[in-house]
Amino acid sequence: MKKFFKRFGQFLLIVLLLVNCFILFTGRTYLYKGVWNTYLKGRMGPSPFEYQIFDNREVKNGTAQPWQNGKDYNKKEIPANLLDSMMAIETGAFLIIKDDSVRCEKYWGEFNDHSITNSFSMAKTIVSVLVGCAIEDGAIKSVDQKVSDFLPEFAKDERSKITIGNLLTMSSGIAFDEDYVNPLAYPAEAYYGSDLRKLTLKYDKMNAVPGQTFKYLSGNSQLLGLILKKATGKTVADYASEKLWIPMGCEKPAFWCLDHKDGDEKAFCCLNSNAKDFARIGKLFLDSGRWNGKQLVPETYALASILPSGTKNDDGTPTLDYGYAWWMIPQYKGHHVFYCRGILGQYIIMVPDMNMIVVRLGIRRPKTHGSDVPRDVHYYLDAALEMYGK
Repeated sequence: MKKFFKRFGQFLLIVLLLVNCFILFTGRTYLYKGVWNTYLKGRMGPSPFEYQIFDNREVKNGTAQPWQNGKDYNKKEIPANLLDSMMAIETGAFLIIKDDSVRCEKYWGEFNDHSITNSFSMAKTIVSVLVGCAIEDGAIKSVDQKVSDFLPEFAKDERSKITIGNLLTMSSGIAFDEDYVNPLAYPAEAYYGSDLRKLTLKYDKMNAVPGQTFKYLSGNSQLLGLILKKATGKTVADYASEKLWIPMGCEKPAFWCLDHKDGDEKAFCCLNSNAKDFARIGKLFLDSGRWNGKQLVPETYALASILPSGTKNDDGTPTLDYGYAWWMIPQYKGHHVFYCRGILGQYIIMVPDMNMIVVRLGIRRPKTHGSDVPRDVHYYLDAALEMYGK
């Protein structure tokens, strides 16, 4: 037995040395941070509570406009079968807002009404909203403007035909390697790495004609973040503060993770806020880009955002569930639904004909295949419609 453990220890040491040599030789030093904050902490992936392991830029808020509680606030129980399903996947926050009043507000575990947690890919949608704000400001002409107007690197190769609209609709055709398991793929290096601009711009090969094929790629949203910075002359976080967090009356500042100190925001993910402030993005788009009567996002842009993009899936069928970084369920029990989502089950879900917003934050979600509607979205919609759908 002693010989076995001795040999196993020697084998493990050799493996660690080889891995370390690989990391140093390839320059993939971000893997140290990735391994330290996942496997060595007993996780296979990121945590919604880990924003402080990164440098951050504050998204400042202004005068708070607190949500009003409805007369029946928290008086209705979440249906037991749906609550069981929600708890099985570690739901941390569940919020239902109808007719601008909070009707249901529940928190579990480490979550509370002001806990700061990661939006993950809901940030892609918020970046899309900011693109609309930049169009309203005239900093971006339209979704048809070429990316090369802002990123001159694109003018030098086959990326020259890509438009901002192609990035919004996930149809750029850029050959990003969107793999959430492979630690060497774009998502892992973008999340744990320290130079987003260099990483994102190095992907200069195409595998599809721009504007034709839908392929969900985090790099597209990161490019939009770089474009916003160039177009507005402001950081993404500062622009979000000016155009969203302050005018929408968010109750707390948010924090956007950066690739390094004073660096670029991780526009494909990593805006950290709370359930009730996330819900404001839903209210803004339920009113076609207006907040209390003031147009923050052009109405035409807001409406186009929640319509099918006109692209096609890999199998040639029309893409019916994605617009300008908004997901859609064209028909759910008689309702048109649009929503944004993050990898661990972060959701802002809108049911326009019910004037309803549903927010869920948590630790995980059921495994999702491609662009299929995640199974747990049904839990939250069914609960909201059963409780307040009449």
